[in-house]
Amino acid sequence: MSYFAGKVVVVTGGSEGIGKALVDLLLQNGAQVATCGRTYEKLYELQTTHAGRPLHTTTADVSKEGDCRNFIDSVIKTFGSIDILINNAGISMRALFKDVELVTLHSLMDVNFWGTVYCTKFALNEIIKAKGTVVGVSSIAGFRGLPGRTGYSASKFAVHGFLEALRTEVLDDGVNVMWVCPGFTSSNIRNVALDKDAKPQKENPMDEDKMMSAHECAEYILEAIEKRKRTKVLTFLGLRTLFMNKFFPGITDKLIRKFYFKDGELLK
Repeated sequence: MSYFAGKVVVVTGGSEGIGKALVDLLLQNGAQVATCGRTYEKLYELQTTHAGRPLHTTTADVSKEGDCRNFIDSVIKTFGSIDILINNAGISMRALFKDVELVTLHSLMDVNFWGTVYCTKFALNEIIKAKGTVVGVSSIAGFRGLPGRTGYSASKFAVHGFLEALRTEVLDDGVNVMWVCPGFTSSNIRNVALDKDAKPQKENPMDEDKMMSAHECAEYILEAIEKRKRTKVLTFLGLRTLFMNKFFPGITDKLIRKFYFKDGELLK
């Protein structure tokens, strides 16, 4: 029997990308799944695909405290408990700090950081009862700041600090708190990454075909949850970046600059 069979698992941002892949796999593994998203039509399509399975969906914007409270309350009302919370909802950006409007940075923090805080706050008592798991789907940008992504990096650093502090608070409660860093994964996140004016880019400068698929990424995340890992970095590039940044930070600065810029222009 699957580790997830019968468990109540909450996945934020489950209507597309990694979140949708997680929902699909969890339902296949016998979990009772709840997810939220900002677009009703995408959630309706998800419900239609999984008709007859224990899937609860709610239209919600995780940047709004009230939406998060209502979503988590509806999960508890529907399924009676929460075993695992996967804070997956997130947005990215591509813009140099000298050009960016501050509303872009506020948007990044509201979704990536506060969305994680809100949902975790409202679900935590149930997770403690279940001796369950809180997950943050993060990024290498939470360990190493990336150019063109000042707000994104700041939000992920904040998520890491929050989750690490929470982890130590609930150790004696039998709760596992972990964060996973997928690296470059094929999803819609780059198409909807915010520009300097907090508007979706609607373009993708990277080759999605060369990236890890959302399904494969979701498999790694679920494996890490089952093993109750502390952290999980999913790519060799990510592991190499962490190693280089720890021991050779000056060299890493230059390598990352070279990776993201050409002739002084931000590319990726």
